[in-house]
Amino acid sequence: MGITKSEALKAVDRERGPVCEASDKIWDQPETAFQEFHSTDILCELLEKEGFKVERNLAGIATAFSGTYGFGKPVVGILGEFDALSGLSQESQSLKKIAMEDGAPGHGCGHNLLGTGSVAAAIAVKEYLEKNQKEGTVVFFGCPGEEGGSGKSFMARDGVFDQLDFAVTWHPGDKNLVSVGSSLANYQIIYRFYGQASHAAACPELGRSALDALILAFQGIEFLREHVNSDVKIHYTVVNCGGTPANVVPAYAEANVVQPYSEVLYLIRAPKNSQVKEIYERVNDIARGAALMTGTKMELQFVKACSNLVDNTVMEEVMQKNLEEIEREPYTAEEIEFAGKIGATFGGNHVDIQDILVRYEKSRKAAVEKFLAPHADDVINDFIVPLMDTEECMKGSTDVGDVSWVCPTAQINAVTEAAGTPGHSWQMVSQGKSSIAHKGMQFAGKVMAGTVIDMLRNRNSLKRRKKS
Repeated sequence: MGITKSEALKAVDRERGPVCEASDKIWDQPETAFQEFHSTDILCELLEKEGFKVERNLAGIATAFSGTYGFGKPVVGILGEFDALSGLSQESQSLKKIAMEDGAPGHGCGHNLLGTGSVAAAIAVKEYLEKNQKEGTVVFFGCPGEEGGSGKSFMARDGVFDQLDFAVTWHPGDKNLVSVGSSLANYQIIYRFYGQASHAAACPELGRSALDALILAFQGIEFLREHVNSDVKIHYTVVNCGGTPANVVPAYAEANVVQPYSEVLYLIRAPKNSQVKEIYERVNDIARGAALMTGTKMELQFVKACSNLVDNTVMEEVMQKNLEEIEREPYTAEEIEFAGKIGATFGGNHVDIQDILVRYEKSRKAAVEKFLAPHADDVINDFIVPLMDTEECMKGSTDVGDVSWVCPTAQINAVTEAAGTPGHSWQMVSQGKSSIAHKGMQFAGKVMAGTVIDMLRNRNSLKRRKKS
């Protein structure tokens, strides 16, 4: 005897204890890009207990893995992340910035929730396939290094996602919505300059300053900013400017020594892959020119890249339907009180209505604004944002973009924190083990699973895809 979609989604509630426990354990031991060995073990154990076949070391990455259940087509991917951010150690559910360990990482992007919520979705889809004896395969992908590493990009390059008919994922945040529109593609590059040390006063003619090369490169790239599209972003951080080891930030530079070595990390973002590639070549020319002017040698290391996101209107509509239909757990008075107090630490809770409205066509703006207005001062955004119809590009980048070039892909945001919580902040880390976070994670798991089940039941929808 088979089961309905609603019955299958009950698996998320049934597994609430183990899933929340796993999320909290990952939060307790945060690990940065490609070092997520503890987190990988936790998620693989969850999958194995549910009967998924686990395969590790995907694309030659030690912390990339998959958990597969079922047989035949279609094959659906559910994407999970679990990496933390450097320097964001923070006590749980604290209203003050208090590091648990100075300089240690923390889950400032909610990836402890992202990975486990996606596992919950995979379990519910498995339940549906198993109980209904349906042909189809669900694959959970453990994707490491989203922050600064673009793990999915390397996995896509190596064909890990080629088997998929479609994929879903989600992200923790302060609003319940389908993520619509593109994202910024990016390249990350390290430029190293090698010079010749000498005494700056006694024999300056013998020196070739790598620091001079670095400064000239900076200046050239600053001039370049005037001649690129307004959507282009060029970020940098100086890794080394004083001849110290590359993993040590120099405390000072000796003024009487011509610096023999310098190193800088650049991140180039633009709406399209082609635009990033063009700007990358121009930045390379500037770096070569800086080396030529200073008599130094330039070396570049291409670190990583990720593609712009190709959204899918068919899947977005199915996701929106599930967002609106699936019941959300109400918030308690204690949760609302905590959300208000944490909001006060970053200037007060609010919904940025104008930022949301730019993602709607002119004919819909008035109706959406009317819907949002009563929620402007909510401390938790307990509502569903109407489906957006934007062609705009989001401000950040995501390696989910590389998956979207391989197969139709859609994602949601789900409320796991107080309204207005800044991303990559100690406040976000503080809320990562809260009951608010757990409720949002469970809701996201149900929405993703419901979307997959609806897509499996209506296989004709797989044939339609929005063009990039």
